[in-house]
Amino acid sequence: MPTLILVRHGQSEWNLSNQFTGWYDSDLTELGRAEATEAGQMLADAGLLPDVCHTSLQKRAIRTAQITLDVLDRMWIPVRRSWRLNERHYGGLTGLDKAETREKHGEQQLKLWRRSYDVRPPDITDDNPYNPNRLPQYAHLPPELLPKSECLKDVVARMLPYWYDAIVPDLQAGNVVLVAAHGNSLRALVKHLNDISDDEIAELDIPTGKPIVYDLGDDMRPREQKPVSERYLGDPEAIRAAAEAVKRQAG
Repeated sequence: MPTLILVRHGQSEWNLSNQFTGWYDSDLTELGRAEATEAGQMLADAGLLPDVCHTSLQKRAIRTAQITLDVLDRMWIPVRRSWRLNERHYGGLTGLDKAETREKHGEQQLKLWRRSYDVRPPDITDDNPYNPNRLPQYAHLPPELLPKSECLKDVVARMLPYWYDAIVPDLQAGNVVLVAAHGNSLRALVKHLNDISDDEIAELDIPTGKPIVYDLGDDMRPREQKPVSERYLGDPEAIRAAAEAVKRQAG
């Protein structure tokens, strides 16, 4: 029975400062490192030992994977990385304070940019000091694939090929697979796995450092159709509080 574990990276420096991060390569805070350690401990307590790990190209996800695997004494397992697991590209919002953006543009516009399924923020400009598109890890991407802004629909479209071509084969080989990624790339994957509607996905918040575990069938769909909230490891109240904290980040 294929087992898939999803972990959103621990708190990043820009999570803490309440800035739109996207593809900017923000590192973990001390709390973020502690959350990754806790994620590893929860997996150890549950007897869940990954055989292979997938991450984005962003250091907060990479470091979360490293810390989690270190706790599990599994740093030797194969780790595969892809830009297709990156966070959503926030375009021209990258680097902006979320609360200030709300005050400037209004609650409705901010929610549209943050939560709508198919509305992109403005494109990032070349003179944006936080423009991540020139980073060396993306030099290999053809110009037509390098986004200047993304909505969640775009993230689903660029994530799914990696799911089918890289993650699914590892699952089909009988491996326990860990994916350490980001709020929106994981929302995109959860949307696919749980067949969540375009409207309903706007209300899904994935907290940092809380493992989600899926037991999958041969069709790579969950064997049991239960809410995402019931798939987390850990205390349900703590998970609910952590998800609410994510929802309040625009405040």
